[in-house]
Amino acid sequence: MTDSKILYGGDYNPEQWPRHVWEDDYAAFDKASIDTVTLNVFSWATLQPDEDTYDFARLDEIVARAVEGGRGIVLATSTGALPPWLAHRHPEVERTDFQGRRHVYGQRHNACPSSPVYRQLSAELAGRIAERYAGTPGLVAWHVGNEYGGFDGGCWCDLCAASFRDWLRARYGTLERLNEAWNATFWSHTFSDWAQIVPPNMLSEHWRGPDHTAFQGITLDYRRFMSDAMLANYRDEKARIREHDATTPVTTNFMGMFRPIDYHRWAADLDFASWDNYPPGPREHARMALAHDVMRGLKDGAPFWVMEQTPTITASRDVNPVKRPGVLRLWSWQAVAHGADAVLYFQMRQSKGASEKYHGAVLDHAGRTDTRAFREVAALGAELAGLGDAVIGARTPARVALLFDWDSWWAAEMTDGFNRHAKYVDTVLAYYRALWQAGAQVDVVPTTADLTPYDVVLAPMLHVLKGDVADRLAAVTERGGSVLASFWSGRADEDVNAFLMDAPGPLGPLFGVRVEETDSAEPGVTNPVTLADGAEAVVSAAQLVFEVLVPEGAEVVGTYGAEFYAGTPAVTRHRPGGPDGDGGEAWYVGTGLDDAGVAWVVRRVLGRHGLVGPYADAPDVELAVRSKDGVRFAFVLSHATGPVEVAAHASGVDLLTGRAVRQGETLRLEPTDVVLLREDPTGAPA
Repeated sequence: MTDSKILYGGDYNPEQWPRHVWEDDYAAFDKASIDTVTLNVFSWATLQPDEDTYDFARLDEIVARAVEGGRGIVLATSTGALPPWLAHRHPEVERTDFQGRRHVYGQRHNACPSSPVYRQLSAELAGRIAERYAGTPGLVAWHVGNEYGGFDGGCWCDLCAASFRDWLRARYGTLERLNEAWNATFWSHTFSDWAQIVPPNMLSEHWRGPDHTAFQGITLDYRRFMSDAMLANYRDEKARIREHDATTPVTTNFMGMFRPIDYHRWAADLDFASWDNYPPGPREHARMALAHDVMRGLKDGAPFWVMEQTPTITASRDVNPVKRPGVLRLWSWQAVAHGADAVLYFQMRQSKGASEKYHGAVLDHAGRTDTRAFREVAALGAELAGLGDAVIGARTPARVALLFDWDSWWAAEMTDGFNRHAKYVDTVLAYYRALWQAGAQVDVVPTTADLTPYDVVLAPMLHVLKGDVADRLAAVTERGGSVLASFWSGRADEDVNAFLMDAPGPLGPLFGVRVEETDSAEPGVTNPVTLADGAEAVVSAAQLVFEVLVPEGAEVVGTYGAEFYAGTPAVTRHRPGGPDGDGGEAWYVGTGLDDAGVAWVVRRVLGRHGLVGPYADAPDVELAVRSKDGVRFAFVLSHATGPVEVAAHASGVDLLTGRAVRQGETLRLEPTDVVLLREDPTGAPA
C-alpha cells in the first residue's frame, strides 16, 4: 500500500474549477507537503452524460495533472450519487424511505441497493474507469462509492422486499426454520409463503420509529440484509476493477461507529479499512480513539486510513465550531498513533455552492495560503514528511481486547421491556474511556476474533451471544486471564430470542452469577453503589439499569445502597478455578456505573496483569504505542486544557523535535502537545 511515508492530502474536485485554478492549487499543495489527492468522488453525471455515452476527457486532464504534479492518486468510482438522467429514465433506482415514501431525485445516497439498473450501471462505470486508468503512475488505491448507508441506512422498496425474501431463503432454507427464528407464533405471525414477508418499517412492524419493532427478529434480519445488500454493490464494483487491475488496493470510506452497517460483515472485502473522522464535539478524544481502534480491528490490527477529516469546520451540524489552534495536528497524530498510515482531508478547496460550500478546506474560497488554517495544514505536512517511513506498517502491541458487536447494538436498542435510554455505544465508550485513560493498548475486535493473544477481554452489553463466544471467553480465564461483562449481556441468541435459562444465559457459569430482576430508571435517577476491594472503597452513582444479582460462586465487589434491593450485589468477581487456583477472573457489572465507578473496576482488572499505563493518573494524557521490527514508537498526546507535567516512561528520541529524552525526566506538555518517542530499550537516548 504505502511504504515511504504517511500519505497526506485529500478530496480534490478540479472538475468544479477552470484550469488556471488547478495551477494555483498545486502550488499551494507543494507548500503544504500535500502528496496525495482523492479524485473523481462525485463525477458520474460528467463521466456519463446519458445511458449510452461516456466522456472521460475532463478526467483524463485531471489525472494527467495529478501525475505531472507527482501526486499519489486515490481514484474513486464516482458512484456515491446518481446523475439526474438515471433517476429520470429509471425511477425505480430511487430509494423508498422507512416511512414508505418513494423518493424523487435529489441529495446523495439516493440509490436503491437492490436495483438491477443501479447495480449494472454502477459496476459498468467502475469497470470503464479501471480499464482506462489502471497502471496510472502514482495510483495508490481505488475508492469505491462513498460513505455507504447514507442518512437512514437503507431502502424499503419492492425491489428490496424481493431481495430480502431471497436473502431469507438463503439464510434459513425453510419457512419452518424462519418462523422458529422469528418466534412467529406470537401475534399469529406464522408465515406460510415467502411472498407474505414484507420489509419491517413504519407501514408494517414498527411503531414510533426504527427502534420500536413488534418483532426484533424480523428487524434484525432486515438490518443484516441491508448491510449485505450495500456490500453487494461494493463487491460489484470491486469485481469490475479487478478485471483490469489485480493488485492496487480497493477500499471504501466508512463512518466509524455507524449503526446502519455492520462493518465486520464487510471487512474481508476491503484491502484496507478507511474512515471519515468527524467527531460530534470538541472534547471527543476518547471516542475518536475508540473509532480508530474499531477501524483497525476490521483487518486484524493492520493499519487503516483516515480518508476524510476537516481542516477547520464541518457543515452538517446545527453548530459548526472551528478547530482551535493545534487541534488539527493533535487529532491527526492521534489517528497515526492508533494505526493510520494516511491522513486525508475533505476537502482540498471549498466548493463555491451547495450544501458543503462552507465546509472547511485546505484552501478557502479565496485560495489563500496565509491563513492560520493553511499554516497548520502545512506545518503538519512538514512533520509527516520529516517522519518518513518510521511508523508505516507498525502495529499496536495490545494485550487487551474489547468486543464490539453490531448485532448486540441493534438488538439491545430495539428490545422492549428494559430502558431505552441505555445505549450500546455509550456503554462501550464508558469502558473504553477507562481503558484509554489508564493507558492500556486496546484492540477492538468482533466476537469472532481469536482471543488467545489477550490477557484481558471486555464485553460490555454483549446482548447477543453467537457461535462459541461463551466458550472462548471462558478459555480466557482458564489460562489466567480476566474477562468483564456488563448488564444485559448474554440475554439473547443469534435469532435475538431469549435464552430459556437464567440471565446472563450461557455466560452464567463463567461469571458465577444469575440475574434475578432487572430494574430501570429515568436518566438522572441514581442508586449509590459501594465498590470495595480490601481497604479501598468508592461510591459510584449508578443509573439507568440495576440488575439484582444472586452470586453462584462469585464474590460481591459492589452493592446497591438504595431501593428495595439495597445491600444486594451490583458488581461481582468470579474466580472459576477457585480463590486459590491458577485461573483468571470474571467480573460482572450489573448496573450503569458512573465514570469513576467504571474506572475503579477497570483499573483492578488491568492492574492484575500489570497493564495500567505510566500516565494513567494524568487526566487527558493519552499513551498510544505502535511497534515495528522490534522497535516501539510511543505517542504521548495531551488533550488537557492546561499544562501537564509527567515523568517520561522510557528513554529515546522524540522524532518530531529530535530531542533526546531520558526515562524519568519531566515532560511538560502544553495543550495539544504531541511527543513521538522512538523508545530505546537500553534505557539511554538513541
